[in-house]
Amino acid sequence: MPLRLEIQRRLTARSERVKSADLHPTEPWMVLSLYTGAVVVWNHETQAIVKSFELCDLPVRVTKFVARKHWIIAGADDMQIRVFNYNTLDKVCMFEAHCDYIRSVAVHPTQPFVLTSSDDMLIKLWDWDRKWTCCQVFEGHAHYIMQVVFNPKDNNQFASASLDRTIKVWQLGSKTPNFTLEGHEKGVNCIDYYRGGDKPYLISGADDHLVKIWDYQNKTCVQTLEGHAQNVTCVCFHPELPVILTGSEDGTVRVWHSNTYRLENTLNYGMERVWCICGQHGFNNVALGYDEGSILIKLGREEPAMSMDSGGKIIWARHSEVQQANLKVLGEAEIQDGEKLPLGVKDMGSCEVYPQTIQHSPNGRFVVVCGDGEYIIYTAMALRNKSFGSAQEFVWAHDSSQYAIKEGNSVVKIFKNFKEKKTFKPGFGADCIFGGFLLGVRSNSGLAFFHWETSDLIRRVEILPKHIFWSDSGELVCIATEESFFVLRYLMERVTTAQESREMLTEDGIEDAFEVLGEVQEVVKTGLWVGDCFIYTSSINRLNYYVGGEIITIAHLDRTMYLLGYIPKDDRLYLGDKELNIISYSLLLSVLEYETAVMRKDFNTADRVLPTIPLEQRTRVAHFLEKQGFRQQALAVSTDPDHKFELALQLGELNTAHELALEAESEHKWKQLAEAATTRCQFSLAQECLHQAQDYGGLLLLATASGSAEMVGKLAEGAEKDGKTNVAFLTYFMQGRTDKCLELLIKTDRLPEAAFLARTYMPSHVSRVVKLWKENLSKVNQKAADALADPSQYSNLFPGLQQTLLAEQYLKEAHVGVRPAAEYPLVTPNEDRDVLEESKGFIPKRDSAEPEEAVDSMSESCVAPSEPEVMEQVFPIKHDSCADPIPLTEKTIGQTEEAPLTVPEIEKHVEPNRAHSPCHLMEDVKSENILKAETLVSAEERLIQEPCAEVPATEADIIQSSPVEDVGSSDELTVEENASAAEAQPVSEPENILSEENAAQTADMLISTDLKADARITSESAALEETFSPDQPETGIIPSQVSPVVAAATDETPVVKQAASVEELISLEPTESPLLDVPSVAVQAFPDLSLDPPHKSDEDAAAVLKPVPVREFEQEEETAEPPAETVDGPEVANVPGAEPEGSEAPVERNVAELEAGSEGSEEPAEDLEEAMNNEVNCRLFIRNYKNFSNAPTKFYF
Repeated sequence: MPLRLEIQRRLTARSERVKSADLHPTEPWMVLSLYTGAVVVWNHETQAIVKSFELCDLPVRVTKFVARKHWIIAGADDMQIRVFNYNTLDKVCMFEAHCDYIRSVAVHPTQPFVLTSSDDMLIKLWDWDRKWTCCQVFEGHAHYIMQVVFNPKDNNQFASASLDRTIKVWQLGSKTPNFTLEGHEKGVNCIDYYRGGDKPYLISGADDHLVKIWDYQNKTCVQTLEGHAQNVTCVCFHPELPVILTGSEDGTVRVWHSNTYRLENTLNYGMERVWCICGQHGFNNVALGYDEGSILIKLGREEPAMSMDSGGKIIWARHSEVQQANLKVLGEAEIQDGEKLPLGVKDMGSCEVYPQTIQHSPNGRFVVVCGDGEYIIYTAMALRNKSFGSAQEFVWAHDSSQYAIKEGNSVVKIFKNFKEKKTFKPGFGADCIFGGFLLGVRSNSGLAFFHWETSDLIRRVEILPKHIFWSDSGELVCIATEESFFVLRYLMERVTTAQESREMLTEDGIEDAFEVLGEVQEVVKTGLWVGDCFIYTSSINRLNYYVGGEIITIAHLDRTMYLLGYIPKDDRLYLGDKELNIISYSLLLSVLEYETAVMRKDFNTADRVLPTIPLEQRTRVAHFLEKQGFRQQALAVSTDPDHKFELALQLGELNTAHELALEAESEHKWKQLAEAATTRCQFSLAQECLHQAQDYGGLLLLATASGSAEMVGKLAEGAEKDGKTNVAFLTYFMQGRTDKCLELLIKTDRLPEAAFLARTYMPSHVSRVVKLWKENLSKVNQKAADALADPSQYSNLFPGLQQTLLAEQYLKEAHVGVRPAAEYPLVTPNEDRDVLEESKGFIPKRDSAEPEEAVDSMSESCVAPSEPEVMEQVFPIKHDSCADPIPLTEKTIGQTEEAPLTVPEIEKHVEPNRAHSPCHLMEDVKSENILKAETLVSAEERLIQEPCAEVPATEADIIQSSPVEDVGSSDELTVEENASAAEAQPVSEPENILSEENAAQTADMLISTDLKADARITSESAALEETFSPDQPETGIIPSQVSPVVAAATDETPVVKQAASVEELISLEPTESPLLDVPSVAVQAFPDLSLDPPHKSDEDAAAVLKPVPVREFEQEEETAEPPAETVDGPEVANVPGAEPEGSEAPVERNVAELEAGSEGSEEPAEDLEEAMNNEVNCRLFIRNYKNFSNAPTKFYF
């Protein structure tokens, strides 16, 4: 029978004429030299050119790899030898080696020597360690020397082939050849040595179309191979297979058996003449070079002929020699996973056929060797011949007494006890057969399973398998294809029932014979079953096992390995490679049994097996349980802290995870636990975890999300202490602690940023920061430092700086600290605020008068039209010194029909004498409402509870009041209450404007509006109006930010009293005043009017009252001319105070001036009733002012 070799074409590369080819020993590379002068390197796995060299314009006849130096050596017709590094593509060396065409190059296997042969009939030896010095020249041939080859068995010996029809064998160091082989009738083109250890053979090919095999020890020709029709250009002994390959100019490659010299195959790929053949040591690949390109083919199977029985005895074939190794000799020696086992090898003798496969019987008593179309069954102990025969394939049954062979493409024979039992022809053909619990036969149309005893068809499936693996129980089977593998369950009971009843039988067999358990998209190279676990090696060199739908990786292999078997008592898995090296990996049987029990839902067995599993293997079992969905059990089984931590997080057992994190002290674990705790709303645990992880970003997120101001404060301090300046800056900024932000920037030498921060938020610190910035910058660039302007020196370069300073002070005093998150909807957003506008008219504490009432009313800006004829004037008030003055700051706005004017706020000292003060007329109003004012609740509560009341109107029209008018009458109550308080006890010491007592009193008075008081004031005002001219408009008084707001209507205009806006009363943030929102309206800030202490004289007191400007640009707008008097005259707010001595004259003088201003005349007013009317009318301003401004009215509280 012919040698059964599978020949596969792996690469076809079209190109110019290929003169030589070489295969890299380790990389998947093939180097070709072309007749055009180029050298090309192909990757035969990716089918792509990876490197290319353009050497010259003449043919390159030879190239060789030097793997240990990463070189490519090439010889060309330009007589040059070129050496390149194939990794960097750099030229290592180039020199002229011969004086004619270079035909061949041979590299010494171990020494730094290179042989070259040429048409100059010389052979030269070069040493690259000696800078490519020519060590020796061999002379003796009489014609072109076509090829030289080193002897693989004696590296100091080489042979040469020449067109002088001879073959000479040379020795390094000798100038003359050892001997000459003659026999060819024409020139010899090629030679090669046989690499096997059993035959000292040399092969040659010549122009006489013959191939001769020589025994170089006996110096005789042992065989002549005939068949080629043209010159034989190349010959090759395959380094692994028992074949000889010869190429000829007739375009064919012939495959000969190296033992029988029988022609096995002829290859003709239609690419014209064949010029070179190269085999690869350790592989079955062969490179062929043609006129039109090159081809890479694979001969036979790469899997070594190797087998192991259940006792640990391994038999393999090295060429035709059979050897045995026994694992028992290892004894108790420690075995490392993946390490080569030091086994003793025993020669069993030579086999009559070339072994392509070796396979033990299931019980291990026999071993079968297949090859050369024959099979021989030997006893495993002594390798004695038990049976033999012709067969293309041989398979064992599950029972060692049965086996089957395939003859031809259609006949299958079944033997039992070494005797033929049955012969049958499958209806679909027989391309391949598989052994096991059932006999598998593959055809072109699919796979068919037959019963061993009856040869009945069990089941036919449309699948083309490469391998079939049966479990020991016969219940499970794996069918491996080219792309994946299937795991099936064989249902023996259903098959038996169907065979007995003859029901459910179809032309494809029994449909319910198999149950598909799963499909895995992996290519199986070799495999075996251990229990219900299928262990296999994949095409990507991984050692895995499949159990219950899950794949567990045992090891990653660095090369292709083949499974030999599993020995349960050793708990180890054994594998071998092409070089017949044996390695092993640990795989506990108890682990496999436990996993098998879990997959079968046999938890009792699993619990019984678990204690036998070593602790170091528990984690692997835990991973398996986790994949099966048993996380709780996996947590209990696992011994790996990392794995337990992950499982605890998945199960939500945060206490367990916390304990594990404490043990591990891993920042990553703390962050994971913090995330899990946050997800489950365990914020205290999350805070602890973030603190342990030093995750300031997470702490910031947690603190802000939970609204914990205390946590934010502690975080800021901790972040600054630990050098987390970004987080510290952000937390300080969120708290509004811009001073800390500034110091942090200065501390970290971020002086430019500090300067701009100060310019934006703290202009009072700009000079200090600029000074530091200049000092720091001067160390680098003095010129640039000098270019920095300090506001204290160059105020003209910083327009509006005074206004920003005022705004800074305003924000500092208006800051209310931490506010509850519930007030967020009531707070005006920063983007909607204009701080510069808000701060207009603000008087800082340090600029205010010391008495409490004077500080209690800060100036509020008023709005006036921007017509050029309007003038803003300040009316000074003359008065004598008083014992205990109580100033009151109010805003008054006077308006006439012809020319409305803005009148500044007037601070007036009024005596408490009831005989001379107009405020005594309101005493009745005060007495009626004082009880109510004392019992009122806070402003926020009363604001919601206060009902809306109406004052009866004197005319048909009823006008709804604005928020200023709503609390108009309460201002009058405030005036009287202040007077009463002053009478009861004079004020001797000034108090703070923002004291809690005064603020509460103001809020109470704001809400304590009494309808009777409003009615009396209105009626009294109407009676007093008789002394005024008929066309005089109503006037009103707008208090400061803290003072109560007073608004009243005339007797012709009834007032509907409404509650003020909740948002305005509750909001602690300063909001924008509608008076400042009117477009194109000039804004006037009122000066502060201060009083001297009580001990000053009357003359000094007259000079103390003077306007204090707020902004610089307002001072520039003021003129030196005397202020013009308005038609209505100035509006005065009188507040009763303590009764100092000698204060009657100033009061009379002040009242006279007020009356003169109202009537537009210079005559003083003597009538007390007229002065009172003037005062009341000053409070009735709001309606006319609204008509004047055409804008909504809104005030800060």
